[in-house]
Amino acid sequence: MSVPYSPSLHAPLISSPQSQSQPQFYEQGIVYQGGYYGDASGTTGDLRRQVLDEVEVRELLIDHVGHRCCWGSRPARTWKIHAIEDCNVYVGTLETFTEERDTVVEKELYSGGSIEGKDKGPETGIWELDLRSEFPVLFVPYKESRLRIPHSETIEKCSGCDGRGNTVCPTCNADQDSGFYKEGQMTQCTTCYGRGLIAHKDGSDTICLNCKGNGKLPCATCESRGLIKCQTCQGGGSLLTRKVAVVRWRTRSTRKVNATSGAASVPDDVFHRAKGVQLCNNQAYQCTPAYFADSYFLNKFSSEVIAERPSIPTTARMICERHTISVVPVTRVTMTDRNRSFSFYIIGNDREVYMKDYYPSRFCWGLCPCLEWLKL
Repeated sequence: MSVPYSPSLHAPLISSPQSQSQPQFYEQGIVYQGGYYGDASGTTGDLRRQVLDEVEVRELLIDHVGHRCCWGSRPARTWKIHAIEDCNVYVGTLETFTEERDTVVEKELYSGGSIEGKDKGPETGIWELDLRSEFPVLFVPYKESRLRIPHSETIEKCSGCDGRGNTVCPTCNADQDSGFYKEGQMTQCTTCYGRGLIAHKDGSDTICLNCKGNGKLPCATCESRGLIKCQTCQGGGSLLTRKVAVVRWRTRSTRKVNATSGAASVPDDVFHRAKGVQLCNNQAYQCTPAYFADSYFLNKFSSEVIAERPSIPTTARMICERHTISVVPVTRVTMTDRNRSFSFYIIGNDREVYMKDYYPSRFCWGLCPCLEWLKL
C-alpha cells in the first residue's frame, strides 16, 4: 500500500543527486522477520502451512471448471486424487522510488511586453526547485509534473526566417539560392495557354477572363511577392523561449521468485499476483538484506534480491526503497483415471486454481465466445 511522504524526508529532497554522496538512512520498519515455512522451530498463526483435504481440493477444481463454458466437470468430480504436494514459493521484491529531473526548452510567439529573464533575478537551478507540493505518495508507479524555471525566459531571433519575419516562397522561387528571391514571378495561364485570348469555333477570339488577357497569372502562394509570412514566428521575427523542468517520479521494481521443482512450470507472474504471507517489509533510504536468525536460505534469498537493484540514471536520485519477502502457499494436485493423469495448482491465500495446459474434458470447437480454440 502506498504511503504519504514522511515529514523527515522533505528537507533532504531539496538537493541534487550529486549532493547525495553519503547515503542517508531513515527509519526502517520491519513487519516480520522470524520463522518461515518449514522451519525447525515452527511458527504460529497464519504462518503455518495451509493443509487442504481432498474435499476442499475437489471443490476448488469443480468451481474453477464451472467458470469455463467448454470444460466438462466429470474429471473434477470422479477422477482419483493421486497426490497432494506442498511446494510453497518465496517471492522477493525491491521497489526503488526515484525522482528524475530534466530540462526542456519551450518556444512560443513573442508579441511584445516584458519577460521574466535574468534581469529579474538569477535563473533557478533545476534541483533548486521546491516541488514538495507536487510530491506523490511513495511508490506510485509513475507521475510527471512540469514547472517553468523562474528567470529563464529570453527573446531570440526566429531561426525559421533569420529574424526577417518572411521566408522565400516555395512555389515561385523554389530554384533560388537560400536567402535570395525574385519578385514578380508569373506562371502561364492554364486557360488560354499564355495567349491571353480564347479561340472559338467560328474563328473569333475573346479575351481570357482568367488572366484578363495577360496570358500570365501571379503566384497563387505569395501573389508574386516572392516572400511568404514565416509560419514559425507568424511574421514577428522573434520567439519567446523558456526552460521548463520535467519531473518524473517512478517506482523501479526488481522481482525474484524462488520455486521448488514442483512449481517450476508456473510462470513467475502468477506468484507475483498471488496473495501470500509477508515475512518482512523493510523501508529505508537504501534497503539492506533482511536478516532471519533461523534461516540461511531466506538471508541468501534477500541478498540476491537486493543485489539486483535497478540502475538509476544520472539525472535521477533515489528517494527511498521498500524490500519485501513473502511466502506464497502452493499446492500441486495430481489426479488420475486408469492410465491418464493431469495436474493443477492451488496458489495463494485466496486459493486460486492454476492449470497450465492439459485438462482431459474440453469441448471447444471455436463456436462459442470463450476463444479457447485460439490458444491451440
